[in-house]
Amino acid sequence: MENRKTKWLIYTVVIGLLPVIIRALLWLVTEDSSLELLNISDIIIFGLIIHISIINELEHSNEKAEWKTKQNGMSILFITVYSALFALILLSNEVSPMIDKNNITVLVIVMSMVSFFIGYSVHYNNKLQRVVL
Repeated sequence: MENRKTKWLIYTVVIGLLPVIIRALLWLVTEDSSLELLNISDIIIFGLIIHISIINELEHSNEKAEWKTKQNGMSILFITVYSALFALILLSNEVSPMIDKNNITVLVIVMSMVSFFIGYSVHYNNKLQRVVL
């Protein structure tokens, strides 16, 4: 069981955070002030990776079908919202005044923390999963 937890942390969480980690390292070593420390798309990628891993984990789970269906539905909902927010970010480059990037950044950070909690509860298969749905 412990090996499964370690694999989830390394293969999913750390790899999902690689864009954030690499950007932070580049930000530290460059003098170019145009490089942002935090990029919304990097955080969206993390959230998408978490939910894709949840869907994959549920394919191999022995949990009740109803619970698995609810978790899959929740992951699909999050993937849809992340995709819409990513499209908004791309659109904001064209029509910047219409879209407040600060609000989207806060929303994406909160969503990614919720995604991490959901992923943790599914992959660690503990009693927290009953809290999620």
